[in-house]
Amino acid sequence: MRKLFAIGIAAALALSTGVVVFAESSEKTIGGNESQSINVIAKRTDTTENNVVYSVDMKWDDMIPFCEVFVIPYYLWFGYVSIVVLYLLFKNKQDYYRACTFLFTGMTIFLLVSTLWPNGHHLRPAVMPRDNIFTTMVAALYKADTPTNLWPSIHVYNSIGAHLAVTHNEKLRKNKVIYFGSLILCISIILSTVFIKQHSCFDVITGILMGAIMYVIVYQLDIISIYQTRQAARRQRMREV
Repeated sequence: MRKLFAIGIAAALALSTGVVVFAESSEKTIGGNESQSINVIAKRTDTTENNVVYSVDMKWDDMIPFCEVFVIPYYLWFGYVSIVVLYLLFKNKQDYYRACTFLFTGMTIFLLVSTLWPNGHHLRPAVMPRDNIFTTMVAALYKADTPTNLWPSIHVYNSIGAHLAVTHNEKLRKNKVIYFGSLILCISIILSTVFIKQHSCFDVITGILMGAIMYVIVYQLDIISIYQTRQAARRQRMREV
């Protein structure tokens, strides 16, 4: 029964990831000529067909050069998160539940933010500065994924979640190749989001902050163990009645 439950969670996680990717790419591209300034989380908003889209690009983004080679770690994100989750599914159910709690919560928050505050940015280059295989890959990414519904960055948040899962799994943590490989890949994915102009610094900062908060809740407070303890106590009381 527990195995079926765990597989069900894995399927739900895959579906959630698909929904998030769809949400990121489903909005229309922001119009650049219909901007007006706001002061809270963005430089400007855009109105397209009576829909307000909050722009999340920052002045810091203008200082970051476009570097197409970072498209490689950006694409590796899909395999990275999936492999970590699948490994935990078959090797350590407790770590698996923690990882899924971390990932599910973040993706749910992302979907709520995208629904309540549609957002986007104006950072992508109008023309690729170079012609090579990496810019071709970036162009394909741009075509499939519009620069909308970006905040907070799920690439950043889920990469942090995947690496935290690795560091809190005893077997993976002791394997130095896996541990440092995961760390390097996690950092590379986070950097890739701004170097290929897929996300703004604001998306990255909020993704990291959300990851830090969820780290405390999931791993420091260990809400999974608290829940399981309470459930066990509840079942014990029911047997005693």
